[in-house]
Amino acid sequence: MKPSRPFKVFRAVALVAVVLSLVAPLIWMILASLKTNVDIYDTEKAFSFSPTLDNYGTVLEQANYVQFIGNSLWVAFAATVLSLILGVPAAYSMSRFNMKKSALVVLMARVIPGVSLLVPWYYVFSNLQMVGGYTVLILSHMFVSLPLIVYIMMGYFDGLPAELEEAALVDGLTHIGAFRRITLPLSVPGVATAGILSFIFSWNNFMFALVLSGADTKTLPVAIFDFVGYASIDWGGLMAAATVVTVPIMVIALFVQKYIVSGLTAGATKG
Repeated sequence: MKPSRPFKVFRAVALVAVVLSLVAPLIWMILASLKTNVDIYDTEKAFSFSPTLDNYGTVLEQANYVQFIGNSLWVAFAATVLSLILGVPAAYSMSRFNMKKSALVVLMARVIPGVSLLVPWYYVFSNLQMVGGYTVLILSHMFVSLPLIVYIMMGYFDGLPAELEEAALVDGLTHIGAFRRITLPLSVPGVATAGILSFIFSWNNFMFALVLSGADTKTLPVAIFDFVGYASIDWGGLMAAATVVTVPIMVIALFVQKYIVSGLTAGATKG
């Protein structure tokens, strides 16, 4: 049956409303980053204004954001790589050997709010004199990345035919050899999906870095709040800093969206 005309109109209106609700804040953020603080408060200059790059100059020069960009890249990259090294074999073992209890533990780690662990983490890591370093940031980000990677890869491995590995075992390979030579090359799209999502989650993580980072190890989401003072807020600098945080991830997501979708839906095709 073809959809009726009222349904088509409703669907179009709903689609436009959803898109506008998602895109409008991003457009306002980018436009505000190109305005002076005076123009931001002037409603008559919402779209008609003289653009300036002074806010980006403040972000990249005065606020030392180049170092914070490097911090975010290093922490997100290290947390993602380590989580992949640990999570992919773990997900394979849980999928192939039906380790339901271990999978339940991973699910619980995925559900537990990370903020509930900040106080014990801070107490333990401060006694170990690790607060303020990169190591504690990477470990805390892995708490989010590792369960995410295991959760995604378990679904992906469930969708791969086990007969291929059984044939490899018959030919004399061990389980590790079958995983390395057969399963892992076939799961590259899933690994890429899990790695990309892990990197994005780590890049955007705010709470862990707020509590556990130091003056020299702050990541971008935390450094944004340098533009928020007790008496005033530098809205132009704040929006420029937010744009620097957001735009790179948006560009990455646009280029790799098909891989993310294919990797997330691969496990749903089982059977």
